[in-house]
Amino acid sequence: MPLHPSWPDLALRLALTVVAGALIGFNRGEHGKSAGLRTNLLVCLAASIAMIQVNLLLGTRGRTWDSFMMADPMRLPLGILSGVGFIGGGAILQRRNLVVGVTTAATLWFATVMGLCFGGGQIVLGLAALILGMAVLWGLKLIEDRWKQQRRAVLVVGCDSQGASNEEIVRQLRAAGLRVALESVFYGKETELRFALSWRARRTEIEPPAVLREIANLPSVRRLQWKI
Repeated sequence: MPLHPSWPDLALRLALTVVAGALIGFNRGEHGKSAGLRTNLLVCLAASIAMIQVNLLLGTRGRTWDSFMMADPMRLPLGILSGVGFIGGGAILQRRNLVVGVTTAATLWFATVMGLCFGGGQIVLGLAALILGMAVLWGLKLIEDRWKQQRRAVLVVGCDSQGASNEEIVRQLRAAGLRVALESVFYGKETELRFALSWRARRTEIEPPAVLREIANLPSVRRLQWKI
């Protein structure tokens, strides 16, 4: 970080910041995330401008012999990193038993650090961070889409009191490759069975397992409810 940066140098930092923040934000916006192009670009620009301000303040004097004040410009980027944590925390949501927005929050934090690099004049480091970040967001997503991940759901089956037993339903579920745990049984005018299921599937496979149709077509089954 040069002590007295020139205006062309500062313009280059801001231009690279805009390009880097826009690329990261375009990836997030393309996938319908809450923090898209404008959010990532603003976060990245704010971090870069803060580091430029720090760079311009490096030439100022610190505490004089008759003063109780001390100038510490490096506290400014530290405050930026702390403040962006609140933005990232707002992007993380819990929907039922799923937690979403963690990647978006990490992307905002990454865009902030990248902006600090460009704003501080570490151009090579910022470009390396941009290349690695794009490789993670675009490249690894293709790999994740092909991985089989652990899925969980709850199956509620209502059947006749004299109908299919839970052993029969469990047998069909396990034959389809699902792990089954019987959570509860309710006896009344009809028997309600609640199962906790887990299985492995790709992230792009959103359809319920085909075995549910077979269970729903059993003569004794009155209703079937699938909760993810």
